[in-house]
Amino acid sequence: MHPRTQRFLSLIFLLLLLDFTQLPAWGQNPSILEIVIVEGEGAINNVKQRVNRDPIVQVEDENHKPVAGAAVVFFLPSNGPGGVFANGGTTLTTATNAQGQAVARGIRFNNQAGSMQIRVAASFAGLTASAIITQTNALGTSATGASSGGMSLTTKLLIVGAIVGGGIAAGVIIANRGGGSSSNNPSTITITPGTITVGP
Repeated sequence: MHPRTQRFLSLIFLLLLLDFTQLPAWGQNPSILEIVIVEGEGAINNVKQRVNRDPIVQVEDENHKPVAGAAVVFFLPSNGPGGVFANGGTTLTTATNAQGQAVARGIRFNNQAGSMQIRVAASFAGLTASAIITQTNALGTSATGASSGGMSLTTKLLIVGAIVGGGIAAGVIIANRGGGSSSNNPSTITITPGTITVGP
C-alpha cells in the first residue's frame, strides 16, 4: 500500500474513533435570547459625583450560555430623572464580548432626583430580547451638614452666640437698673459659664 494512502486511512480511522456528540455544530445559532442584569439594578446614583458604577448585562442562550457578538442598545429616559452617555445622546449601541457581557459606559446623570429606568435591547441572528434596569438618581447631602435636621454648623454657632450674647445683655440691664429694687445699693450679678447644648 502506498504510504500516502496508508496515512489517509489512518486519519480516517482516528476520526471514526472520536466522539463528536458533545461538540457544538459549526454555525449553530441559539433558539432564544435572554438578558441577565449583572450590575446596576437598584443602584443609587449620586448626581454630584462624576464617577458611578456602569450598568452591565449578559446575553445568554436557551442553555444559559453567553452569546458573544450580540448587539446591545441601552436607552436612557428622554425626560425626568436620567442622563446622557459620553456621546451626548440618550442611547448607546455596543456588542457583547466573549463572556456575553455589554457595559453602558460613561453615563452622566442629570440633576433631577427620583427613580429612572434604563431599557436594554439585544439582538442576535434574528432573535431579540429586552430588559429594564431600575435605578435612582439622588442629589446627595451637603458637606455643611445639611443632613442633620437641615441645620448647618454655621447656623448652630450663630444660635449659640445669640443665646450667650442675650444672657450677657440681660445681666447688664439688670445690673444698671438694680434689679428693679428701690434700694440704692448696687446689686451683684454673677454669670457662670456653662455648657450650652443645641439639639438637631
